Amino acid sequence: MSKSSSTNSHSPVQAPVAKKIPHKMEIHNHTRIDNYYWMRDDQRQDEEILAHLEAENNYADITLNEQKPLQEKLFNELKNRIVKDDNTVPSKDGEYWYHSEISGEQEYSSYYRATSFTGDNKTLLLDVNERAINHEFYDLGDLSISPNDQLMSISEDTDSRRIYTIYFKDLTQSTTSANSYLSDTLTETEGQIVWANDNQTVFYVKKDLETLLGTQVYRHKIGTPQSDDVLVYQEDDHSFYMSLDKSRDDSLIYISLHATESTHHLVLNADDANGEFIELLPYQTAHEYHADKMGDNFYIVTNYQAHNFRVMKVAADNIADITQWQELVPHREHVFIEGIEIFHNFMVVTEREQGQIRFIVHTINGENAGNQYPLVFDDPCYFACLGDNPEPESTTARLYYSSLTTPGSLFEFDLATGKRDLLKQQKVLGSFDKENYQSERLFITARDGVKVPVSLVYRIDTFKKDGTNPLLQYGYGAYGITIDPNFSSHTLSLLDRGFVYAIAHIRGSEMLGRQWYEKGKKSHKQNTFNDFVDVTKALVEQGYGAKDKIFASGGSAGGLLMGAVVNQAPELYLAIGAHVPFLDVVTTMLDESIPLTTNEYDEWGNPNEAQAYQNILAYSPIDNIRQQDYPHILVTTGLHDSQVQYFEPMKWVAKLREYKTDNNLLVFKTDMDAGHGGASGRFKSLKEKALEMSFFISLLENKG
Repeated sequence: MSKSSSTNSHSPVQAPVAKKIPHKMEIHNHTRIDNYYWMRDDQRQDEEILAHLEAENNYADITLNEQKPLQEKLFNELKNRIVKDDNTVPSKDGEYWYHSEISGEQEYSSYYRATSFTGDNKTLLLDVNERAINHEFYDLGDLSISPNDQLMSISEDTDSRRIYTIYFKDLTQSTTSANSYLSDTLTETEGQIVWANDNQTVFYVKKDLETLLGTQVYRHKIGTPQSDDVLVYQEDDHSFYMSLDKSRDDSLIYISLHATESTHHLVLNADDANGEFIELLPYQTAHEYHADKMGDNFYIVTNYQAHNFRVMKVAADNIADITQWQELVPHREHVFIEGIEIFHNFMVVTEREQGQIRFIVHTINGENAGNQYPLVFDDPCYFACLGDNPEPESTTARLYYSSLTTPGSLFEFDLATGKRDLLKQQKVLGSFDKENYQSERLFITARDGVKVPVSLVYRIDTFKKDGTNPLLQYGYGAYGITIDPNFSSHTLSLLDRGFVYAIAHIRGSEMLGRQWYEKGKKSHKQNTFNDFVDVTKALVEQGYGAKDKIFASGGSAGGLLMGAVVNQAPELYLAIGAHVPFLDVVTTMLDESIPLTTNEYDEWGNPNEAQAYQNILAYSPIDNIRQQDYPHILVTTGLHDSQVQYFEPMKWVAKLREYKTDNNLLVFKTDMDAGHGGASGRFKSLKEKALEMSFFISLLENKG
C-alpha cells in the first residue's frame, strides 16, 4: 500500500509515503494531475485507505511521543480550570423554568424543568450521559417541548455525520418509566423540529444522504409511523440551506431557505397543521432578509436598498408588498445591523460599528414608543450576544458577555431602564485573576491600504513589546462569520507560558460590515490571505511577537487559510495547526456529488466558469504546493466529517511529503470516530486542544 521514506529528521520513524496513481482532470483547456485521487472513499470502508490513515496515526503517535507528558500536563491544566459541578441559570418558557446540570467526570449535561426559578418540583427531562453511554461519538442536536408542555422531542447524531434521528418522550409519565419514550422515530433528519399548535403535529427537514443537504420538509403526526409522513415541501435548488422556525408570537411556522446571497421564506398558520405553506413574499435574487411576526405586525431586517441592512415594520396583511414597509432603523454606511429580538413593547437591535458589537433598545409600544438607548458594558473590546429570551411578554432581556480577559457572563437587563444584573459568571478554577492579563484592539494597514482589525491578549508580567514573545495568530475569514474576542480558559495555558494570542479579523468576515465580507470572497479571496500575512508581519514589526516564534492556527475554512498562507509565506511561521481543513478547493467545487458543493458557489465561485476556475486555482492549497521549505505542520481531521471530507487533508499531507524540502514535522491525526466538530463531550475535546498546544510549546522548547 505504501512505502517509507526518511523525510523528517525530528522523527524517530519514517513517515508514510502514499502510492501515486495519476488521475487526469481537464476543464477550460487546462489539465491537472491528482496522484492521490484514489484516497477518496465515500463509504469509509476501503481497507487500503483506512490502513493508510492508521499508519499516519501511528506515525503521529510515535513522532509526538516525547510530547506525551506535556500533552497530559496541558490536558489536566485545561480540565482543572473547569468547574466539574455546574448548572445553567434557569430560564422561563411557559409554565416551567428550564436548566441543565453537569457534575463530576460527566461528559454531558442533564436537562431539568421546575415550577419556579429556585427549582421547586424539579423534574429530570433527559440525562444525556445515559443516551451517550454506548457511543464513541454523541451529539444532542435539539431538544424541544410541545406547546402544552406534555411532549418532548430530542435529536441525536451518533456517527458525527450530522444526520440526526428524532425521538419523542411523554412528559406526563414518570421519567423512569420504560414506556415514557414513544414509538415514533424519525430518521435521516437535520435534527430540528417545529411543533404545530395542536401539540400532535411536527414538521422536520429530511436530508439527502448523498449531498447531506436538507431538501424536503415532512409533516409527522404523533403516534403514526414515519412511512406515513407527508411531504409538504421540496427544494430542488441545492444552492439553498433549509431550516425551520416559528414566529416570535407562535402564530406561524417558517420554512427558511438560505443561499449565500439570498433568502426565501414560506409560512404556515401554526393553528392549521394540515394547511399549505405559502410564500411570505416573492423571491428576489440577492435579497437577504429575516421577518419576525409579533401580533399584527412584521419586523424585518433587510438588505433591500440597504447594503448594511436596515429594520422595517409592516402590517401583517401587507408583508408581501415591499412598498408598504416602514423604516424603523435606517441604513448607515459604517454600521452593520446583525439582527433583532422582538418583545411586546421593546425591540433589541444588534449592531456592529468599527468591528465592535452593540445593542440598542427601541421602545416600540406604550407611552415611550420611539425612545432608544444602548445597553452598556465595561470593556472597550468584547463579545456579546442575546441569550435565551423565550417569552416575548418579558420586560427584561438576557445577554451573554465576554472579553479576552473577562470570563463568560450572563446579564439580565431591564429593558425600560437599562439597569443590569449579573446572573452568573463563568468560574475559572485555579489561580486565574483577570487583572494579570491585558487585551488590545489594533488596526493593521494591509498592503492595499485597508486597515485590518486585530484583537490580542497577553499576560502582563510576561509580555515585553520587544519582539521576544512567542505569538499564536488565529484566523477564519469566510462566510461572513465574525470571530469575536471571546474569553477562553484554554488560552490561559499559552498566555501563562509567555504567548501573545491574536485574532486577525481578516476580510471574509463581517467584522467591518457587509463589504468586509464581499471583499474576502470569490474573485477577492486573495485579500483574506494577504490580510493574515500582513497582520503577522506587522505584529512582528511592532514587537508583539518574535519573528522566529510565530504560530498560526485555523479550522475548516480557516484551515484553507492555513494551507494558502504556508504556500505563499511559509517563512513567517515556525508552525501551524490546520484542523478539518478545506484544501482541495478546485476539485471539490467541481464535484456536485460532494456534500454542500453547490451551496458554496456564491462563496468561492463556480469553477465550471473559466474565470472562477482561474481565481480558485490561484490559491487552492493542494494545487499550489511546490518545492520549498514549509513550517512544522499539525493536521487533524475526522473520518466521518460531512463538511470537509477526510480525503482533503489526507491528500494534502501526501503531496506535502512529496514536495517539501525541509525536515520539519508534518503529522496528521485522524479521529476515526469523529466528524467536523471533533470529539464529543466536555473533556474528550480537550485532548485535541492539548495536542496542538503541546505541539507548539515543544517546538519552542526544542529551540532552546
